[in-house]
Amino acid sequence: MALDRYKQKRDFSHTPEPSGVNEDAKGGLLCFVIHKHQASHLHYDLRLELDGVLKSWAVPKGPSLDPSFRKLAMMVEDHPFDYRNFEGTIPEGNYGAGTVMIWDEGTYIVPGIEDRQKTEDEIRKGLQKGNIFFYLQGKKLKGAYHLVRLKGAKGNSWLLIKKNDRFATEEEILEQNRSVRTERTIEQIRHADYPDESYTVDISKLDISGALKSPAPQGPLSPMLSQLVEEPFDRQGWIFEIKWDGYRALAEVMNGDVKLYSRRGKSFLNDYPPVVRDLKKLSFQSIFDGEIVVVDSEGRSDFHLMQDYRRTRRGNLIYYVFDLLYLEGYDLRFMPLLKRKHLLEQILPSLPNVRFSGHIRESGKAFFELAKKNNLEGIMAKEENSTYLSGARTWYWQKIKVIKSQELVVGGFTEPKGGRTGIGALLGGVYEGDELVFAGSVGSGFTDEELLLVMEKLSRFKREECPFKKLPETHTTATWIDPVIVCEVKFTEWTPEGLMRHPVFLGFREDVDPRAVIREIPGDKPRGTRYALPESSDLFTEIGGNTLKLTNLNKLYWPTEGISKGDTIEYYRQVAPLLLPHLYNRPQSLHRFPDGAGGKSFYHKDMTDVPDWVKTEYVESDVPGGRIRYLLCQDEATLVYMVNLGALEINPWNSRVGSLEYPDYMVIDLDPLDCPFENVIETALVTHKILQDVDMPHYVKTSGSTGIHIFVPLGAAYNYRQTREFSALICTIINGVLPSTTSMERLPDKRRGKVYLDFLQNTKGKTMASVYSLRPRPEAPVSTPLDWKEVKAGLEPHQYTRDVVIKRLKKHGDLFRPVLEKGIDMKRHLAALSMKYGWSTSKR
Repeated sequence: MALDRYKQKRDFSHTPEPSGVNEDAKGGLLCFVIHKHQASHLHYDLRLELDGVLKSWAVPKGPSLDPSFRKLAMMVEDHPFDYRNFEGTIPEGNYGAGTVMIWDEGTYIVPGIEDRQKTEDEIRKGLQKGNIFFYLQGKKLKGAYHLVRLKGAKGNSWLLIKKNDRFATEEEILEQNRSVRTERTIEQIRHADYPDESYTVDISKLDISGALKSPAPQGPLSPMLSQLVEEPFDRQGWIFEIKWDGYRALAEVMNGDVKLYSRRGKSFLNDYPPVVRDLKKLSFQSIFDGEIVVVDSEGRSDFHLMQDYRRTRRGNLIYYVFDLLYLEGYDLRFMPLLKRKHLLEQILPSLPNVRFSGHIRESGKAFFELAKKNNLEGIMAKEENSTYLSGARTWYWQKIKVIKSQELVVGGFTEPKGGRTGIGALLGGVYEGDELVFAGSVGSGFTDEELLLVMEKLSRFKREECPFKKLPETHTTATWIDPVIVCEVKFTEWTPEGLMRHPVFLGFREDVDPRAVIREIPGDKPRGTRYALPESSDLFTEIGGNTLKLTNLNKLYWPTEGISKGDTIEYYRQVAPLLLPHLYNRPQSLHRFPDGAGGKSFYHKDMTDVPDWVKTEYVESDVPGGRIRYLLCQDEATLVYMVNLGALEINPWNSRVGSLEYPDYMVIDLDPLDCPFENVIETALVTHKILQDVDMPHYVKTSGSTGIHIFVPLGAAYNYRQTREFSALICTIINGVLPSTTSMERLPDKRRGKVYLDFLQNTKGKTMASVYSLRPRPEAPVSTPLDWKEVKAGLEPHQYTRDVVIKRLKKHGDLFRPVLEKGIDMKRHLAALSMKYGWSTSKR
C-alpha cells in the first residue's frame, strides 16, 4: 500500500501527524504544499498530490524562483492527503522530530492539460521517465518547474529546477519565513504547541450547585438549537446576545487534548489553528459552545470574511464562547443558563482568539435596534433559567434576524451568459419530508474569483437527473449536482410560490447537514406567560384567564432527543388552535407518562379532583350504577393541564357529549405486526381505491407509531354498531384483495407478519391517538394528517416530528378538518359497495 512506509515510521499515539485514515482527495485541481521542517537539520518538503496521496521530496536547501539554481530534492515516502493541513511540532523521540510549517500551498497543473485524470497520467509518466514538468499556482511559488532524476542515482535523488518564465526572479524567496496559513514563524509554532502560559481553575472556589458530578460526556455533542421569531421583545427572565455570523462550534478541552468541531461533528482542528492554540492554554477540563467568526476592523462578524479565511487563512479570527457545558468533573447542562454564563465568565481568560460572548438582560427591543444600527446579523434571546438540551431545537432559545437569511441545498447551477465566467446562478432548494423542493436561483453576491472557485467546487458532483421534486425553470442550461452542498443566502421575502425574492449568496455552510435544511419560517411569538423556569422548574402561569401550576418543566420526556416537559407543553400550545376542534366535547382517556416516554404509563379516566374551570362529564360505566367522570378538553388551558399531568398523547372518544352513542367518524386502523411498513402503505392505497371507487369521502393520517389511520366522516348519523359493521364490511373487502398480507384475526399469534384490519376501534369508549398527538416513541413522532398523494413508497411515519408538523400547519392548515364536517350517506355507499363487490346484507 502507498502509505505503508509512512505508517511504519510513526507511532500515531505519540505524534500529532495525520494517520492517513481521515480524509481522501476530493477532486478538482491537484494541490501541492511545501512544508518548512525544522528537524535536526532545516529542510523543506515539496509534496504533490497524485493518486490520493502526496508524492514527497525533501529539498535540503529549499526551493527557488531563480532558474540558475538546481536544488537537490530527495524523494521520500508518500504522505497522506490530509498531511497538507499539518502544521505543528513533532515531539522528541519520534521520526522527524521538530517543528513543521506550511510554508506555501496551492494547486498545480501540467501546461496544456485541463483534465485532472490526464494530468495525473502525465505526472505518472514523468515519474517513470525521471522528468516531471509542472506549473505551480501557490502563494509564494508560481510558474513552471522541472523535477529531473539524477542519472546513475538509485531513484530517489532528483533536481528541482525553476523554468525561466515571467515568474522567474533572483529574489531570495526563502526570506519569506512565515506560514501561509497562520502567518507564524517556526518559533511561534513551536511555542504555541508548548506554551509557557497556562490557565487553571480552582473548582472549590466556584458555585457549582445544581451541577451533576459526572465523567465528561462522550462527544461529539450536538448543540442546542434555536427557533426563528419575527420580532424582538422585552421580557423579564430573558437574556439577549449578539447573533454571531460564522460557524457554530463546540470545543472539548481535556488534559491538554483539544477537540474543536462543527454542529455536524466535523473536526475544525486543521481549519482554525489560532483558536486551537489558545484553547491549549487552558489547563482544566471543559466543554464550550460558541461561534467561530472573522471580524472586521470595527469588530463585526462577517460571513463573507469567514469564507475568505477558509481559503486564505487571513483575518481576525475569534471563537466567541457563549455557554459552558462541562467543567472539571461536573456536567453543567442541567444548571440554569445564567448561572452557566456566570461560571464561564469567571473561568475563561481573555485570549487573542478565544473570548467570552456577553449579554444584556430583559431589553431585547433596544438591543435589536443597536444590532440593526451596527449592521449585525441579529440577536439571540434565551430564557435565563433554561437548561441545555443537546440536539434539541426549542423555544427557550430564539433568534431574531436583522436581514432574512436561509440555508439552501445546492441542486445545480446554470451556465453563465454575457461576459460572466464560472457559473450563472446556483439552483437551491429546501427539504419537505424526503423531497428537495426548489426555492430559487442565486446569481448575486459572487466575486469573479468566487465564480470560478464555485464552478470548480460544484463540478465534482455532477449528475444526470434533476434532484428537485419539480424541474425548475431556468433561463440558461442547467447542470445538476448531487444535493450534498449547503450554502447560505440573504433575501427580502418569500413569494406566494415559495421562492426567495432577491437572493444574494453569502457563502457555503460545510457545518450544516443537507438533510437538515428546511424552509425557515418565523414562528409566532409565544402567547401568555412563557416558561421562565425558576431553579425548581415549577411556575404559575395564566392561560385564558385560568391559573395553572406547571411542574418539573425541565424534566426530559424524551431524554435521547432532549425534549423536555416544557417543550412538550410548548408544542401543544402551538397546535392548539387546530387540535382543539377535534377534542371539543369528547371524553378524554388520559394516557399518563409521569417519567417520560420511556417510563411506565397508566390510563386515567375518572377525574375526581380537577380545578373548577376544567369541564367534565359523567358517563355511565359497565359496572351497574357506576359512573366515570371524564375530562372534556374545551380550551387551551385544559390541554396544557392534561399535558402537565404527563399526558404525552391525546386520546379522545370518537363521539361527543350529547350524542355519545353516535360517532362522528368511522375508523379503519391499519396495524402491522412484524411486517414492513411498505405493507401498510400498500394496504392504505388499496383502501383508498375501494373508497374512491364508490365516491366515499375519506381522510388519512399516520398513527405516529407503526400504522396508518383512515377516517370516514359520519356526522353522528349512525350508532356504533352500524359503524362497526360497516367498517368490518370494508375490511373484509380489503382482506379479499390482499389475503396474504392482511388479516382480521384479533389474536396476535394468528396474524403475525400481516397488517391487522382493526374495525373494532369503532366501539363506544374506545380511544386512539388524536390527530396532532405526540406519541411516546423514539424521535417523538406526531400523528399527522396527509394528502393522499403523500401515501406512497418511501413514506416513514417517524419523519413527522414536532418541527415538521408545525411547518406543515403553517403551509397546509388542518388537512383533517373535513372529518368533522358533513357525514356520508351510508345506505348509498353500502349499495355501491354491494354492486361493485357482490356483497349483500344476507351475507352477514
